Amino acid sequence: MLAFVMFMSVLVLSGCSNLTVLDPKGPVAEQQANLILFSIGLMLFIVVVVFVLFTLILVKYRERKSGPEYEPPEIEGNIFLEIVWTVIPIIILIALAIPTVKTIYALEEPPEATAHKDPVVIHATSVDWKWVFSYPEEDIETVNYIHIPEDRPILFKLASADSMGSFWIPSLGGQEYTMAGMMTELYLQADEPGEYRGRNSNFTGEGFADQVFTVTAETEEEYAEWVEESQEAPELTQEKYNELMLKGHSDEMTFSSTHLEWVNHAMDAEYATKVRKGLPLDEDKEENSHGSHGEHDDHSKSEDKGTHSESH
Repeated sequence: MLAFVMFMSVLVLSGCSNLTVLDPKGPVAEQQANLILFSIGLMLFIVVVVFVLFTLILVKYRERKSGPEYEPPEIEGNIFLEIVWTVIPIIILIALAIPTVKTIYALEEPPEATAHKDPVVIHATSVDWKWVFSYPEEDIETVNYIHIPEDRPILFKLASADSMGSFWIPSLGGQEYTMAGMMTELYLQADEPGEYRGRNSNFTGEGFADQVFTVTAETEEEYAEWVEESQEAPELTQEKYNELMLKGHSDEMTFSSTHLEWVNHAMDAEYATKVRKGLPLDEDKEENSHGSHGEHDDHSKSEDKGTHSESH
Protein backbone atom coordinates (compact mmCIF):
# COMPACT_ATOMS: atom_id res chain seq x y z
CA MET A 1 0.00 0.00 0.00
CA LEU A 2 2.89 2.33 0.78
CA ALA A 3 4.37 1.74 -2.69
CA PHE A 4 0.96 2.27 -4.30
CA VAL A 5 0.44 5.54 -2.42
CA MET A 6 3.92 6.73 -3.45
CA PHE A 7 3.24 5.88 -7.10
CA MET A 8 -0.11 7.69 -7.09
CA SER A 9 1.51 10.69 -5.39
CA VAL A 10 4.00 10.94 -8.25
CA LEU A 11 1.12 10.91 -10.75
CA VAL A 12 -0.81 13.59 -8.88
CA LEU A 13 2.16 15.86 -8.17
CA SER A 14 3.49 15.67 -11.73
CA GLY A 15 0.07 15.98 -13.34
CA CYS A 16 -1.17 12.95 -15.30
CA SER A 17 -1.63 15.04 -18.44
CA ASN A 18 2.09 15.89 -18.45
CA LEU A 19 3.28 12.27 -18.47
CA THR A 20 3.96 12.32 -22.20
CA VAL A 21 5.54 8.86 -22.27
CA LEU A 22 2.26 7.39 -21.02
CA ASP A 23 0.23 9.27 -23.65
CA PRO A 24 1.62 7.68 -26.85
CA LYS A 25 0.86 9.12 -30.27
CA GLY A 26 2.41 6.33 -32.31
CA PRO A 27 2.88 2.52 -32.33
CA VAL A 28 6.47 2.66 -31.07
CA ALA A 29 5.59 4.85 -28.09
CA GLU A 30 2.52 2.68 -27.43
CA GLN A 31 4.59 -0.52 -27.20
CA GLN A 32 7.02 1.17 -24.83
CA ALA A 33 4.23 2.64 -22.68
CA ASN A 34 2.56 -0.78 -22.40
CA LEU A 35 5.88 -2.29 -21.30
CA ILE A 36 6.35 0.45 -18.69
CA LEU A 37 2.84 -0.04 -17.30
CA PHE A 38 3.26 -3.83 -17.23
CA SER A 39 6.57 -3.51 -15.37
CA ILE A 40 5.15 -1.04 -12.85
CA GLY A 41 2.08 -3.22 -12.26
CA LEU A 42 4.14 -6.37 -11.73
CA MET A 43 6.56 -4.63 -9.37
CA LEU A 44 3.73 -3.04 -7.36
CA PHE A 45 2.11 -6.47 -7.00
CA ILE A 46 5.40 -7.90 -5.72
CA VAL A 47 5.84 -5.03 -3.26
CA VAL A 48 2.31 -5.49 -1.90
CA VAL A 49 2.82 -9.25 -1.45
CA VAL A 50 6.12 -8.68 0.35
CA PHE A 51 4.61 -6.08 2.69
CA VAL A 52 1.64 -8.37 3.48
CA LEU A 53 3.94 -11.30 4.26
CA PHE A 54 6.21 -9.02 6.27
CA THR A 55 3.26 -7.81 8.39
CA LEU A 56 1.93 -11.36 8.94
CA ILE A 57 5.34 -12.61 10.07
CA LEU A 58 5.80 -9.66 12.44
CA VAL A 59 2.42 -10.33 14.05
CA LYS A 60 2.58 -14.12 14.15
CA TYR A 61 6.15 -14.44 15.35
CA ARG A 62 6.39 -11.38 17.55
CA GLU A 63 7.94 -11.68 21.00
CA ARG A 64 5.52 -12.92 23.67
CA LYS A 65 5.57 -13.03 27.45
CA SER A 66 6.49 -16.69 27.88
CA GLY A 67 8.59 -16.33 31.01
CA PRO A 68 12.23 -15.37 31.43
CA GLU A 69 13.36 -18.99 31.10
CA TYR A 70 11.59 -19.58 27.77
CA GLU A 71 13.91 -20.46 24.92
CA PRO A 72 12.49 -20.81 21.39
CA PRO A 73 13.12 -24.10 19.61
CA GLU A 74 16.12 -24.26 17.31
CA ILE A 75 15.16 -24.50 13.65
CA GLU A 76 17.86 -25.74 11.28
CA GLY A 77 16.09 -24.75 8.09
CA ASN A 78 13.33 -25.60 5.69
CA ILE A 79 14.44 -26.91 2.33
CA PHE A 80 11.03 -26.37 0.74
CA LEU A 81 10.87 -22.69 1.73
CA GLU A 82 14.46 -22.10 0.64
CA ILE A 83 13.67 -23.53 -2.79
CA VAL A 84 10.52 -21.39 -3.01
CA TRP A 85 12.22 -18.08 -2.22
CA THR A 86 15.03 -18.93 -4.65
CA VAL A 87 12.71 -19.86 -7.53
CA ILE A 88 10.33 -16.91 -7.11
CA PRO A 89 12.92 -14.22 -8.05
CA ILE A 90 13.88 -16.29 -11.10
CA ILE A 91 10.23 -16.38 -12.17
CA ILE A 92 9.94 -12.62 -11.64
CA LEU A 93 13.01 -11.94 -13.79
CA ILE A 94 11.70 -14.18 -16.55
CA ALA A 95 8.30 -12.46 -16.40
CA LEU A 96 10.02 -9.10 -16.89
CA ALA A 97 12.62 -10.27 -19.40
CA ILE A 98 10.32 -11.95 -21.94
CA PRO A 99 8.14 -8.89 -22.81
CA THR A 100 11.16 -6.58 -22.57
CA VAL A 101 13.25 -8.59 -25.05
CA LYS A 102 10.27 -9.04 -27.40
CA THR A 103 9.62 -5.29 -27.40
CA ILE A 104 13.28 -4.40 -27.96
CA TYR A 105 13.53 -6.68 -31.00
CA ALA A 106 10.15 -5.52 -32.35
CA LEU A 107 11.31 -1.90 -32.25
CA GLU A 108 14.33 -2.69 -34.43
CA GLU A 109 11.95 -3.02 -37.38
CA PRO A 110 9.32 -0.68 -38.86
CA PRO A 111 5.92 -0.81 -37.11
CA GLU A 112 4.17 -3.98 -38.23
CA ALA A 113 0.98 -2.25 -39.42
CA THR A 114 2.87 -0.02 -41.88
CA ALA A 115 5.88 -2.20 -42.66
CA HIS A 116 4.71 -2.46 -46.30
CA LYS A 117 5.19 1.29 -46.80
CA ASP A 118 8.54 2.81 -47.76
CA PRO A 119 9.92 4.72 -44.77
CA VAL A 120 10.82 8.39 -44.88
CA VAL A 121 14.58 8.54 -44.26
CA ILE A 122 15.84 11.44 -42.14
CA HIS A 123 19.45 11.94 -41.05
CA ALA A 124 19.39 13.62 -37.64
CA THR A 125 22.67 15.23 -36.55
CA SER A 126 23.13 16.70 -33.10
CA VAL A 127 25.41 19.72 -32.77
CA ASP A 128 26.11 21.75 -29.62
CA TRP A 129 23.34 22.99 -29.29
CA LYS A 130 21.09 22.51 -32.27
CA TRP A 131 19.64 19.76 -34.50
CA VAL A 132 20.29 19.40 -38.22
CA PHE A 133 17.89 17.19 -40.22
CA SER A 134 18.67 15.96 -43.73
CA TYR A 135 16.15 14.42 -46.14
CA PRO A 136 18.45 12.77 -48.72
CA GLU A 137 15.63 11.58 -51.00
CA GLU A 138 13.83 14.93 -51.01
CA ASP A 139 17.12 16.90 -51.04
CA ILE A 140 16.00 19.07 -48.12
CA GLU A 141 17.77 20.10 -44.93
CA THR A 142 16.17 21.74 -41.90
CA VAL A 143 17.45 23.07 -38.61
CA ASN A 144 15.57 22.52 -35.35
CA TYR A 145 12.35 21.27 -36.94
CA ILE A 146 11.02 18.44 -39.10
CA HIS A 147 7.84 17.54 -40.95
CA ILE A 148 6.71 13.92 -41.22
CA PRO A 149 3.69 12.21 -42.79
CA GLU A 150 1.28 10.44 -40.46
CA ASP A 151 0.73 6.67 -40.55
CA ARG A 152 4.07 6.02 -42.22
CA PRO A 153 7.32 4.73 -40.71
CA ILE A 154 10.13 7.24 -40.26
CA LEU A 155 13.69 5.90 -40.27
CA PHE A 156 16.00 8.23 -38.37
CA LYS A 157 19.71 7.79 -39.06
CA LEU A 158 21.40 9.36 -36.07
CA ALA A 159 24.87 10.83 -35.72
CA SER A 160 26.60 13.62 -33.84
CA ALA A 161 28.93 16.33 -35.06
CA ASP A 162 30.61 16.61 -31.68
CA SER A 163 29.63 15.41 -28.20
CA MET A 164 27.37 12.43 -27.55
CA GLY A 165 23.71 13.45 -27.56
CA SER A 166 20.36 11.72 -27.21
CA PHE A 167 17.54 12.02 -29.76
CA TRP A 168 14.14 11.89 -28.05
CA ILE A 169 10.56 12.58 -29.12
CA PRO A 170 8.60 11.42 -26.02
CA SER A 171 5.20 11.31 -27.75
CA LEU A 172 6.49 9.04 -30.51
CA GLY A 173 9.05 6.80 -28.78
CA GLY A 174 12.08 6.40 -26.58
CA GLN A 175 15.48 8.00 -26.94
CA GLU A 176 18.46 6.85 -29.00
CA TYR A 177 22.04 8.08 -28.63
CA THR A 178 23.82 10.13 -31.28
CA MET A 179 27.60 9.70 -31.53
CA ALA A 180 30.33 11.13 -33.73
CA GLY A 181 31.97 8.66 -36.07
CA MET A 182 29.13 6.12 -36.06
CA MET A 183 25.46 5.82 -36.94
CA THR A 184 22.51 4.51 -34.97
CA GLU A 185 19.00 3.96 -36.35
CA LEU A 186 15.57 4.51 -34.88
CA TYR A 187 12.11 3.81 -36.31
CA LEU A 188 9.29 6.10 -35.20
CA GLN A 189 5.78 6.81 -36.46
CA ALA A 190 2.96 9.24 -35.75
CA ASP A 191 -0.57 7.86 -35.86
CA GLU A 192 -2.28 11.21 -36.01
CA PRO A 193 -1.52 14.77 -37.17
CA GLY A 194 -0.18 17.12 -34.54
CA GLU A 195 2.84 18.99 -33.29
CA TYR A 196 5.23 17.23 -30.93
CA ARG A 197 8.33 18.28 -29.08
CA GLY A 198 11.72 16.65 -29.37
CA ARG A 199 14.95 17.33 -27.53
CA ASN A 200 18.42 16.25 -26.58
CA SER A 201 18.05 14.30 -23.34
CA ASN A 202 21.79 13.83 -22.77
CA PHE A 203 23.77 16.56 -20.99
CA THR A 204 26.23 18.16 -23.42
CA GLY A 205 27.00 21.43 -21.70
CA GLU A 206 25.31 24.57 -20.48
CA GLY A 207 23.22 25.05 -23.63
CA PHE A 208 21.76 21.56 -23.88
CA ALA A 209 18.56 22.48 -22.02
CA ASP A 210 17.43 24.52 -25.03
CA GLN A 211 18.53 21.99 -27.65
CA VAL A 212 14.97 21.25 -28.73
CA PHE A 213 13.10 20.83 -31.99
CA THR A 214 9.52 20.59 -33.21
CA VAL A 215 7.95 17.69 -35.07
CA THR A 216 4.93 18.40 -37.26
CA ALA A 217 3.00 15.28 -38.26
CA GLU A 218 0.58 15.86 -41.14
CA THR A 219 -1.31 14.08 -43.86
CA GLU A 220 0.53 12.73 -46.91
CA GLU A 221 -0.91 15.53 -49.03
CA GLU A 222 0.22 18.25 -46.61
CA TYR A 223 3.64 16.64 -46.30
CA ALA A 224 4.02 16.57 -50.10
CA GLU A 225 3.13 20.27 -50.25
CA TRP A 226 5.71 21.08 -47.57
CA VAL A 227 8.38 19.13 -49.47
CA GLU A 228 7.58 21.00 -52.68
CA GLU A 229 7.76 24.37 -50.93
CA SER A 230 10.98 23.49 -49.09
CA GLN A 231 12.71 22.47 -52.32
CA GLU A 232 12.43 26.11 -53.40
CA ALA A 233 14.42 27.32 -50.39
CA PRO A 234 18.03 28.56 -50.78
CA GLU A 235 20.69 25.90 -51.26
CA LEU A 236 22.87 24.97 -48.31
CA THR A 237 26.47 26.03 -48.87
CA GLN A 238 29.40 24.50 -47.06
CA GLU A 239 30.25 27.91 -45.65
CA LYS A 240 26.77 28.23 -44.12
CA TYR A 241 26.92 24.70 -42.80
CA ASN A 242 30.28 25.38 -41.18
CA GLU A 243 28.63 28.26 -39.31
CA LEU A 244 26.16 25.76 -37.88
CA MET A 245 29.07 23.70 -36.56
CA LEU A 246 29.99 26.49 -34.14
CA LYS A 247 28.68 26.06 -30.61
CA GLY A 248 25.49 27.94 -29.91
CA HIS A 249 21.77 27.91 -30.55
CA SER A 250 20.06 28.56 -33.86
CA ASP A 251 16.67 29.52 -35.25
CA GLU A 252 14.67 27.23 -37.51
CA MET A 253 16.08 27.11 -41.04
CA THR A 254 15.26 25.39 -44.34
CA PHE A 255 17.58 24.56 -47.26
CA SER A 256 17.08 22.88 -50.63
CA SER A 257 20.20 20.70 -50.42
CA THR A 258 21.92 18.67 -47.71
CA HIS A 259 25.34 18.58 -46.07
CA LEU A 260 25.63 14.89 -47.04
CA GLU A 261 27.14 16.13 -50.32
CA TRP A 262 30.44 16.91 -48.59
CA VAL A 263 30.41 15.34 -45.11
CA ASN A 264 28.80 12.43 -43.29
CA HIS A 265 29.41 12.75 -39.55
CA ALA A 266 28.95 9.00 -39.13
CA MET A 267 32.19 8.66 -41.10
CA ASP A 268 34.02 11.81 -40.04
CA ALA A 269 34.02 12.45 -36.29
CA GLU A 270 36.45 15.39 -36.55
CA TYR A 271 34.69 17.67 -39.03
CA ALA A 272 33.10 20.05 -36.49
CA THR A 273 36.29 20.16 -34.45
CA LYS A 274 38.35 21.13 -37.50
CA VAL A 275 35.84 23.84 -38.42
CA ARG A 276 36.05 25.34 -34.94
CA LYS A 277 39.84 25.25 -34.97
CA GLY A 278 40.10 26.62 -38.51
CA LEU A 279 41.85 23.51 -39.86
CA PRO A 280 41.67 22.55 -43.58
CA LEU A 281 38.70 20.42 -44.68
CA ASP A 282 39.64 19.56 -48.29
CA GLU A 283 40.89 16.07 -47.42
CA ASP A 284 37.72 15.35 -45.45
CA LYS A 285 35.53 16.50 -48.33
CA GLU A 286 37.29 14.25 -50.85
CA GLU A 287 37.41 11.32 -48.44
CA ASN A 288 33.71 11.47 -47.59
CA SER A 289 32.24 12.38 -50.98
CA HIS A 290 32.02 8.77 -52.15
CA GLY A 291 30.38 7.47 -48.99
CA SER A 292 27.97 10.38 -48.73
CA HIS A 293 26.76 10.08 -52.32
CA GLY A 294 26.57 6.32 -51.98
CA GLU A 295 24.25 6.63 -49.06
CA HIS A 296 22.31 9.39 -50.79
CA ASP A 297 21.72 7.17 -53.82
CA ASP A 298 20.95 4.11 -51.77
CA HIS A 299 17.50 4.42 -50.26
CA SER A 300 18.74 2.47 -47.24
CA LYS A 301 15.48 0.72 -46.58
CA SER A 302 17.31 -1.19 -43.88
CA GLU A 303 16.68 -4.57 -45.43
CA ASP A 304 19.77 -5.63 -43.53
CA LYS A 305 19.79 -4.20 -40.01
CA GLY A 306 23.55 -4.54 -39.96
CA THR A 307 23.99 -1.67 -42.44
CA HIS A 308 24.73 0.89 -39.69
CA SER A 309 28.35 0.80 -40.80
CA GLU A 310 28.19 -1.31 -43.98
CA SER A 311 27.19 1.66 -46.17
CA HIS A 312 30.27 3.50 -44.93
